[in-house]
Amino acid sequence: MKYTVEQAIEILERTPAVLTALLEGLSDDWIINNEGPETFSPYDVVGHLIHGEKTDWTARAKMILEFGNTKTFERWNRVAMYEESKDKSLQQLLNEFAAIRKENIIWFTSLQLTETDLDKKGMHPVLGDVTLRHLLSTWVVHEL
Repeated sequence: MKYTVEQAIEILERTPAVLTALLEGLSDDWIINNEGPETFSPYDVVGHLIHGEKTDWTARAKMILEFGNTKTFERWNRVAMYEESKDKSLQQLLNEFAAIRKENIIWFTSLQLTETDLDKKGMHPVLGDVTLRHLLSTWVVHEL
């Protein structure tokens, strides 16, 4: 499957509603528990997605578009949500995720990215050169 912005948006815009439908109103036994060390609970997953919306996908896309591969992406803290989500209810997290995702989709679609834009490169701290297409397709796959 070739990456397209339109197909990416099909997934990205649905995720908040899917998570709300799946998780809203469930007991804490379903929401808070995880499968052991190095695993996330559903509550953690929503916090993780919020952190990614704020500091990963769009931030790195902006870096690629502005600096290309002349600046290396900041290392990403995949567990930052433990601190950032502290004392928030699942409903607060679901609402926050829906709001920030909506903002990011509006921004993303406003870019009107071309094939040339999607081929622009950025510098990942571990992987080296990555294209905007790679970054954005990873955003979608991460959702799934």
